[in-house]
Amino acid sequence: MRQTVPAELSSFIGRERETAAVAKLLAGERLVTLTGPAGIGKTRLAVRTVRSLTGSDGIDARWVDLARPAPRRLPELEGELLAALAGREALLVLDGCEQLGRQAGALAGRLLARLPGLRILATSQRRLGLREEAASAVPPLSLPAAPLDAARRMPVAEIAGYAAVRLYEERARGADPFFELTERNAGAVAALCRALDGIPGALELAAGRAHQYAPGQALRRLAADPLTFLAGGAGRGTRVDAERSYRLAPPAERLLRERLSVFAGSFDPAAAAEVCGFGALTREDAAEALRDLAPALLADGGPGRYRLPLSVRAHAARLLAHGPAGDGATAARRHHERCRVLAERAGQLWREGAQREARALAVRELPELRVAMNPLSAPGPAAALEIAVSLWFLWSACGLMEEGRRHVERALALHPAPRPARALWLAAWLVASCGEADGAAPPATSGRGDPQLVEAWSAAVQEGEDTCLAYLAHVRGTIALWEDRYEDAAAEYRDGLELLPGEPEFGPGREALRAAHTMALAYTDPASVPVEEGLSVGRPGGPADPSGGPADPWAGSWTGFAHALVHRHEGRPAAARAGLLHALRTQLALGDHLGQAFSAALLAELEADQGHYVEAARLLGSVARTRPPAARAPRAEGLLRARLTPEAFRSAYREGSRTPLHRLLPEL
Repeated sequence: MRQTVPAELSSFIGRERETAAVAKLLAGERLVTLTGPAGIGKTRLAVRTVRSLTGSDGIDARWVDLARPAPRRLPELEGELLAALAGREALLVLDGCEQLGRQAGALAGRLLARLPGLRILATSQRRLGLREEAASAVPPLSLPAAPLDAARRMPVAEIAGYAAVRLYEERARGADPFFELTERNAGAVAALCRALDGIPGALELAAGRAHQYAPGQALRRLAADPLTFLAGGAGRGTRVDAERSYRLAPPAERLLRERLSVFAGSFDPAAAAEVCGFGALTREDAAEALRDLAPALLADGGPGRYRLPLSVRAHAARLLAHGPAGDGATAARRHHERCRVLAERAGQLWREGAQREARALAVRELPELRVAMNPLSAPGPAAALEIAVSLWFLWSACGLMEEGRRHVERALALHPAPRPARALWLAAWLVASCGEADGAAPPATSGRGDPQLVEAWSAAVQEGEDTCLAYLAHVRGTIALWEDRYEDAAAEYRDGLELLPGEPEFGPGREALRAAHTMALAYTDPASVPVEEGLSVGRPGGPADPSGGPADPWAGSWTGFAHALVHRHEGRPAAARAGLLHALRTQLALGDHLGQAFSAALLAELEADQGHYVEAARLLGSVARTRPPAARAPRAEGLLRARLTPEAFRSAYREGSRTPLHRLLPEL
């Protein structure tokens, strides 16, 4: 038994609020348990809390490190504590209670019953299970948002204030005095902090190798082999911690932990039971084991959702792969089936007009869906493409176009001939939406054109996929629109509307094709577009289609853009601006980068019309990163370069590129 509190293990970054909360909890409770996975900082928080109490209140504190092997048996330890603390007001810290299993709760209960002046602060990967226990989960350090591309430059200011980044930076400088957080490595540091779950012990281990690996190199090594990267060193949350916590767990928790390793991200109890509850571990067993295991997991994505720390998941996945024959394959198959159903459900929500809910569901489950879209997994490329097609909206309308292209193109490359029409359509549309497709004549009339379009059209004809034929006309219209062939675009969109079945079971649907046709007409024949000043056609969350179909806010945002084109053409700039702001509200909510780029470019034209050249340049700069690389320069750019000095244009454009679009538009 250690008589004094150990020295602080390291500087205590980002835990001031937690320290105060635990101290307040101890003021009113006799038993407080700090819970969380290995390396999360339970011991450090206990040290800091006790030091704050002994410094201010002069509390008599005793420390028992249960994680260290001791020659004495538990009864001897209990006897020592009873003799030392009898008749005294004291705070006892029981550090590492998971080492004793269920005996830890029994020990704490007996001590509290026989020592009325005693308070206990325990640290454990599981609750002690006493009625008087007040459990406090130790959270990870605060984390920056996940960068879209860890290799891209990122402003240091976007991540420097997060506790995980501050800890990594401090430890990296200790290992490499020349380390510096810069725009070049900020994205990799942010991604590394997130990959390590904001767990201080794991972050310290990674940062301690800064003299060996730059952040980007460390991120790649961690992704390739987490257990090897996290083995050894002085850090916590490592391979040794994962192996030790596994050994201490009961059999049901061990089996559950292994099967939970098929989840790449977070899960709730229903998902855990659905995927992991089979064979020797029934659904009821899985639910009960998860309740016991929950304190050792990371809370993620809201109440009741959990995630395995990276080192624990990697260790459990290795055990699952070498476990009973078929166990890993069954868990993976059940996980894939759940993802297929989720993707279908998200697509259905989108078609019903609940598009924010559809996006939220797909984004929340995206780590799992990515696993399911791996064409090298057992279900194969066809199953991967089925999920990718169900999630067309996530790629096309929610800002993940490049990721969608990677999933679809990778799976198509591995799919034997003949390749499915729906996947070929999606691949062609994603390419066309980036402005990269060949705009040759339609394959239906000449046999020429983009090779992927030709293959997709042939596959749709052979499969009798009228919906695909309609959507391929839409793709050809999009290509024509990029190339300023507006009459051809209008004709293609019109053909698509004629071919599309009444209730298509996948894809963007009738309102999206109608919006595209309206946009083409706004360029070729504005007078034919029925729009009135002050009429909010396509307003987000607006009324249902008169034909009985559900409202389509995303399609409505493009209709609003088309109407803004008409308003500007007819000399109604205020109505055009109002329509664009309506459209942008939906585009920002859904993350539609392409829509934002179009709307901001038209807003820039409106500003330039009023002589507000600097404001227009800022708007163009704000969407510079979201414009497809192959897109032509915005129409307003030439005028702005002619009216502003080169330095003035660059300055305003650069300022806009550092400013989120919504901040440039107070009306939003």
